[in-house]
Amino acid sequence: MPRRLFARSTWPEAQYVASVLRSETTGGFLMLVAAATAIVWANVGTDSYEALRTATIGPSALHLDLDLATWAADGLLAIFFLVAGLELKRELVVGSLRRPAEAALPIIAAVCGMAGPIVVYVVVNAIGGGPMTGWAVPTATDIAFALAVLAVIGSRLPSALRAFLLTLAVVDDLLAILLIAIFFTTDVRIWPLLGAAAILVAYDLMQRRDIRAWWLYVPMGVVAWALMHESGVHATVVGVAFGLLTRAHRKEGEEQAPAERIENRVRPFSAVLCVPVFALFAAGVTISTDSLREVFTQPVALGVAMGLVVGKAIGIFGGTYLTARFTRAELSNDLTWGDVFGLATIAGIGFTVSLLIGELAFRDDAHNAELVKTAVLVGSLLAALLATIVLGRRNVIYKRLADEESRDDDHDGIPDVYQAEEPGTRP
Repeated sequence: MPRRLFARSTWPEAQYVASVLRSETTGGFLMLVAAATAIVWANVGTDSYEALRTATIGPSALHLDLDLATWAADGLLAIFFLVAGLELKRELVVGSLRRPAEAALPIIAAVCGMAGPIVVYVVVNAIGGGPMTGWAVPTATDIAFALAVLAVIGSRLPSALRAFLLTLAVVDDLLAILLIAIFFTTDVRIWPLLGAAAILVAYDLMQRRDIRAWWLYVPMGVVAWALMHESGVHATVVGVAFGLLTRAHRKEGEEQAPAERIENRVRPFSAVLCVPVFALFAAGVTISTDSLREVFTQPVALGVAMGLVVGKAIGIFGGTYLTARFTRAELSNDLTWGDVFGLATIAGIGFTVSLLIGELAFRDDAHNAELVKTAVLVGSLLAALLATIVLGRRNVIYKRLADEESRDDDHDGIPDVYQAEEPGTRP
């Protein structure tokens, strides 16, 4: 019997995915509000908005006298990437990525979903004579923004597709932080970097010895972040590193592993505060007919927008389709390749990390930095509209599948469909 793509997961895994998606959806709505506020503020009160973004706080003796926009990008997003690291560690140890056969699809889709936008950006800018500096901007998927859009359009994607989107975004976040660490690091200072690495080694040893001391871990994280910032490597790398070093398997007598426990406590803070605040400081661009025209006429902006809308969709869909062809796997009976394409289009919403990479890529080019921000917003909006069209036509079927997955006729707290079949064997 051929292997089924997007087969239904186990009930515990479905519960975990559902809890994560609820938190991310809430954060996505808050991020949308923050982004809209930033855009309106930047256009109505440009001077006050810029004054807030550039207000400097922090101890200058420690080289941490940073403006608020930098604190949001380097500090608050380190917490965002901590959650991403914890989530990835869980997926690698006890989640879907622990099984090579199941891990292959989201990993291949994520890699192709980053390669597609890069190719589109490079081609557009090679033809138009634009700067290649922004090649990495359209590579990221914003899971919170995507889920908020799904909620707005009322699309109840089957749990398997939602789980795939979540796993895809987790792998995407790891690849994005690698791009940031490798390609957007300049003037590395070795001693602060070694200091941060020493703290990470100490943390790893403490995790292996099962030392529970949050009062010690928090200062270690803060010092490691400051040292990484001083080293010249983007400080958000520390967040992912701490997440990946946290123990994710449960020991006998534990209700939750440390990674799961920390993620449950930190994720709400990241979703409702860190990402929305970053959006408030990063999304404020001046919108005019000239700036919108430049999005479709200037190669740097057109490459970013087309990378998100076209590159992401083709990359993820193509990677998934080729994986199915070469492994002779088949889609679950209730799904079509149109559903997979709809999922690929909504992955073109690349807000948080795309804005961050845009700031890093054009830190010395204010005009292109603003242009890229506008392109990210326009590209994400177009991807959302395309996903609305593609997924909207299947909403009746999605609603039927969602009702099937939630039906609990015996009232035992577990949907009947998870008791009637073995995981991964859905006909």
